[in-house]
Amino acid sequence: MKGLWVGCLLAAGLMMASGPGLAQTPTTPSPPPTPAPAVKAPATASTPAPAPKPAPVAPSKPLPAAPAGGPPPPPPGPPPGTPAPGPNEPEQGAPGVQSDSATVMLDVPGRPVALLAATAKWDEAFKVIKDTEQRVKAAVDKAGLKIAGHPVAMFTKEDDKGFTFTAMLPLAPGAKAPLTDGVTLGQSPAGKAIKFQHRGAYDDIDSTYDLVTAYLDEKGLEAQDFFIEEYLTPLTSGEDPYLAVDIYVFLKP
Repeated sequence: MKGLWVGCLLAAGLMMASGPGLAQTPTTPSPPPTPAPAVKAPATASTPAPAPKPAPVAPSKPLPAAPAGGPPPPPPGPPPGTPAPGPNEPEQGAPGVQSDSATVMLDVPGRPVALLAATAKWDEAFKVIKDTEQRVKAAVDKAGLKIAGHPVAMFTKEDDKGFTFTAMLPLAPGAKAPLTDGVTLGQSPAGKAIKFQHRGAYDDIDSTYDLVTAYLDEKGLEAQDFFIEEYLTPLTSGEDPYLAVDIYVFLKP
């Protein structure tokens, strides 16, 4: 679970014969000769019965394409075992590829956000994150505020039972309006951070965090005691193979 590597990350500073031949047709034995009548009839040549035609054999190669001017052959279907496309765009992630990490160092500016803190157990992580983000969006829509970015979650504390996080939704500068359902206005963290990419199911995000921990250890970098996930595609299912998440690890000054 994410909790195991998150603990390591925070402790360090945040740390895929030939086919059956045609059966030979048995030859029909000639019938015994008929005794000649009293008056001998003129002999006639006996005509053998036509041999049955062999059954057609399935072609061993694909049939040729339709001739020019005719309708094109249908495109081949996906190979067996390919997951059905989800609601997110396929180019956002590759099915069957659980994670793909690419690091980018950048300076992250603070932004005005609507936010709501929540806690969750590890076995219900995705559902709680999704539900909390939806609560923030509902409050923002109700207040008529303009959304200016993808939803994010800032993870701050964790233990064996679960974790604490804050769901955030970036807003246009100068956004001011009363919010409901416990949602408030605030500012997102700012500073120097490393961005890692996860492309694949959220249930497999632990593999990307393993790369995060290994990268920080290899480079000797110290991280602050929180990290951020930015959800570039809708949170539909923890098994969605097209989910795209950017992970921000903020470094100590």
